[in-house]
Amino acid sequence: MDAEQPLHVEYYTAEGMKGLPFSTAVRVGQMLYLSGQIGIDGSGKVVPGGIAAETRQAMENIRATLEQYGSSLDHVIKATIMMADMSEWAEMNKVYVTYFPNHLPARSALGANGLALGARVEIECIAVLG
Repeated sequence: MDAEQPLHVEYYTAEGMKGLPFSTAVRVGQMLYLSGQIGIDGSGKVVPGGIAAETRQAMENIRATLEQYGSSLDHVIKATIMMADMSEWAEMNKVYVTYFPNHLPARSALGANGLALGARVEIECIAVLG
């Protein structure tokens, strides 16, 4: 009887994230685990416009990361949303759901006492490779 093979693990770090104390994504077998994304643009600054704009940018960052490492929003199975102010949940949710027209991943949402760079929202997700 053959011993079960250990899962292959790969750690990915995007070019602009090198030197930070985390990986952009980690692949374990056919699963892709993304680090949290905030609504930063190409300049590395949080986009203006409040929770809706930040959610949109965070989701676009997630889309790009998923596609870069072999998955897509259609393959997201779990999301965790951290918010600086839970009273903004409805406004964030209006934007978030537009990114999942075919299915809604399992999700958790929680209030956080401060997010990186003064962000209003941070979103992390788990996806299956496409």
